[in-house]
Amino acid sequence: MKYMARIFWDTNLFIYLFEHNAQWSARVIAFRRRMLARGDRLLTSYLTVGEALTKPKETGNTIIEKSYLNFFTSGAIELVAFESEAAKRYAEIRSRVRIRPADAIQLACAAAARTDLFVTNDNRLSDVVVPGITFVTGIERAPY
Repeated sequence: MKYMARIFWDTNLFIYLFEHNAQWSARVIAFRRRMLARGDRLLTSYLTVGEALTKPKETGNTIIEKSYLNFFTSGAIELVAFESEAAKRYAEIRSRVRIRPADAIQLACAAAARTDLFVTNDNRLSDVVVPGITFVTGIERAPY
């Protein structure tokens, strides 16, 4: 299937969605609905899956943990692994931009997957230029 755009969500968007964040949840839902209407493809990394599962694991909530895991593995989201191409891009990113390793992993995975748009709510990442990602932006400035 041909998609309009390949859009990579940083972990925080999923957390807002799952935890019904008062400030951001409605924005994330509206953004996802517009993506679906356009036929965009949603991507994220396996790191996001691990980060999202952390709170249910900490609290021992196996029902929520299984629900999140089912959400990520349903096929509606393209999960990107940290493999050789991502590792090379990670090194390139870390060699020129001062960001946290987890953020660099996310950006490297998105770049390796040839992402059109990387969306985050981490202002430190907004406007970072990464070859392989057409545009990096914050959710509040996402063009949808």
